[in-house]
Amino acid sequence: MIGELTKEEVNRKLLHILVVILPVGIFYCPLFFDISRNYMFWGTFALLIISLLVEFLRLKTSFFSKWFRIFFSQMLRVEEKERLTGATYVFGGSALCSLISIHSEIAAVAAFISFTLFILGDAAAAIVGKAIGRMKIGKKTLEGAIGCFILCVILSSSFFSFLPCLIDIWGGQLSLFQIILIPSLITSLEFFPIKLGRFVLNDNLYVAPLTSIIIIIIH
Repeated sequence: MIGELTKEEVNRKLLHILVVILPVGIFYCPLFFDISRNYMFWGTFALLIISLLVEFLRLKTSFFSKWFRIFFSQMLRVEEKERLTGATYVFGGSALCSLISIHSEIAAVAAFISFTLFILGDAAAAIVGKAIGRMKIGKKTLEGAIGCFILCVILSSSFFSFLPCLIDIWGGQLSLFQIILIPSLITSLEFFPIKLGRFVLNDNLYVAPLTSIIIIIIH
């Protein structure tokens, strides 16, 4: 419904956008600072472990839970108050993308593109969907999906061309096929969640890694 976009949701997605520092670090730190991609993986894995520890303390200890709510309660969705937060799943997806990037420099580019587009596209989908979404399918809106797809196409066709090293490693500009396919994959995977029985996977965990693998296959 129109009018559901709240200040808390906007702040949440603005914070989400800041997470783009993760794919930037995973891709560029090995290039600019001579850090092994293996070390980058272990760094992102450490962030995941720390996040899981915070989640455990938040869910299992009353003192830490009260402290956590003071600072972050407005950022949490209702379903996250008794479950893992989206941030932990983002760190999980980050670790998986970093693991994929170890395979080759092409894989590193694929992971960077996928992770970056997902972070920004997911934010666009939520903001557009909450602001003007009318056609709901499950918990998502068609307008949000269109917003995600359009932003990802714009970024794929222009933004990546200006980033250092990326195009050289990739071997040229993204083709028209890739410019359409990659946003389509991200939008589809974000819009239609993967289910394992009754359990629905959090899209922060799998969209970017799965898209990365498909990009590597079609490159």
